[in-house]
Amino acid sequence: MARTQGRVSVEDLAGRFSVTPQTIRKDLNELCDRRLLSRMHGGAVISSGVENIGYDARRFIAQEEKRAIGVATARAIPNNTSLFVNIGTTTEEVARALLEHEGLLVITNNLNVANILYRQPHIEVIIAGGSVRRSDGGIIGEAAVDFIRQFKVDHAVIGASAIDEEGALLDFDYREVRVSQAIIGNARQVILVCDRLKFERAAPVRIGHLSQVNVFVTDELTSPAAELCRTHGVQVIEACPRDERKGTL
Repeated sequence: MARTQGRVSVEDLAGRFSVTPQTIRKDLNELCDRRLLSRMHGGAVISSGVENIGYDARRFIAQEEKRAIGVATARAIPNNTSLFVNIGTTTEEVARALLEHEGLLVITNNLNVANILYRQPHIEVIIAGGSVRRSDGGIIGEAAVDFIRQFKVDHAVIGASAIDEEGALLDFDYREVRVSQAIIGNARQVILVCDRLKFERAAPVRIGHLSQVNVFVTDELTSPAAELCRTHGVQVIEACPRDERKGTL
């Protein structure tokens, strides 16, 4: 169920198997101890350091948090500016939150982002050339890298599949990572958009480091990640800080 849906919840599993939530929590803890799952609030997600969760399934993980991150990121991006947007379900939420902006030039290797934005008369969309990955509509490969390097934009909005305890930004496909690295290298300001669950995941390919980021937009940031951001002078925007979520979780 976790592989096909992206996540499982304690409440749904208790109802499905007619057992108590306490039983489900115990079972999830055992699966997490075996590194088959990773715990998240109210349930768990599949745990793998070498294979990503299916793209459609990822849309359901931290869905509300990603939406809030998208809105907070859009507030930080002014009108009449240029930006890169890379592949990811969180960057898609940023694109949706940018629909009312004016005077934007958006360069993306994400067909989903292009499809969200291209109808807007005040937003010009340019799509990178290259191979299209069927699993998520991402455009990857050296042709996309070369295309990205032709530009120097105001902002880059990037996502990552995982962030490790040392601040490394990680992903699964080295071809996608090459595009993300080109995006980082050709933007005046880099905005990282990731929910807090990315600190609980692993991936094998290094995009870069948190020190290369100017602004980190997340739902909630806890220690030691907060200390990493302070050390490297990264501005943090919390879209769903814990004190605002009390009573809703």
